[in-house]
Amino acid sequence: GRRFTAYGWILYTDYYSTAPRANQLYQSMSHSILLVADPYLPVPPTHYGGIERIVAMLAEGLQKQGFRVTLICNPDSTCPVKIVPLQHATTHVVSRMRNAAAIACEVINGGYDIIHSFAHYDLTASFWPTKRNQIQSFQAPPHPGALAKRMRYIPRRNLWLTTCGHHMVEDFRDLAPTRGIHNGVKVEEFTLRNPVDEDAPLVFLGRIEPIKGTHHAIHIARETGRRLIIAGNLSDNELSRGYFAREIKPHLSERIKFIGPVNDVQKNQLLGSAAAFLMPIEWDEPFGIVMAEALACGTPVIGTSRGALPEIVDHGITGACCSDIREMIEAVRNVAGFSRSACRRSAETRFSSDVIVAQYVAFYQEILSSETKKPTR
Repeated sequence: GRRFTAYGWILYTDYYSTAPRANQLYQSMSHSILLVADPYLPVPPTHYGGIERIVAMLAEGLQKQGFRVTLICNPDSTCPVKIVPLQHATTHVVSRMRNAAAIACEVINGGYDIIHSFAHYDLTASFWPTKRNQIQSFQAPPHPGALAKRMRYIPRRNLWLTTCGHHMVEDFRDLAPTRGIHNGVKVEEFTLRNPVDEDAPLVFLGRIEPIKGTHHAIHIARETGRRLIIAGNLSDNELSRGYFAREIKPHLSERIKFIGPVNDVQKNQLLGSAAAFLMPIEWDEPFGIVMAEALACGTPVIGTSRGALPEIVDHGITGACCSDIREMIEAVRNVAGFSRSACRRSAETRFSSDVIVAQYVAFYQEILSSETKKPTR
């Protein structure tokens, strides 16, 4: 009930809270932005949590540029902006409704210029029919048919979408105006290591599951005679545990090691000391922040050419976009031909926090300066 009561108040107060202030707000040098994250992980996270890293990076970057930033997120978050905590960190429908109601109350009271959500869209979809400027950012491709089917039943007025990979834009474009804006990293927090030892290991860092291709990384290491360090989190479900027991654990040795999750300091050391970072994915990876982190360390990325990998890797210079595992093996054998300094430059010029935040700021400015709003869908 709270969710729908809040939704009714949004519709009732929409004209009075937005229309008279629109021109005044655009003239202000200090726009107010409400960022929304799912409540399950703190912002920024300690270990796993790619979306939460992006939200933290954006929140800090916007605040440095003079925006008034409020972040709705997990109560354990430490991002140095104004935080409104969400107290219900479960996927239960009642918790989702309570979180949606809490967000609605903040929207009503806050008078924000833009509501920018990285959370699941059900938490903020109640604002879509209103005059409020809202951006919904997607960090994953839509489930076939389900997302489009649900979104079409929700009226959409001043709604824009972003995707973290340009390859995903067409999946969303017919639902609302969509722009691809890559994820980024705080490049200054990563150390360029150039050169590395001749016997430097290969590194795999990510969730340990079949679509990430951890088993392929092991095969590549064995075929090339390279050491391999596997880092990342193992999901607590039967599928992941079975995969690890069958495909990973039997191959662990002195030359192929599994070290589990790593924090930021450990990640910097691990990626920086690697001969190459392996990305032998079996799905269309939306972005893969760890690839940008590897480049920031000067480490070339070698992976299967799916999803955003061709958008991130400059083939033959900062790594290799391969059609199969056989090509990845050949690329590892020729890893000395990649430029570690070019890897670092790519991270600085394409994926640094300054570059990505500037792209979001430009997008915000386009929305705020638009004189003609989109018609109600």
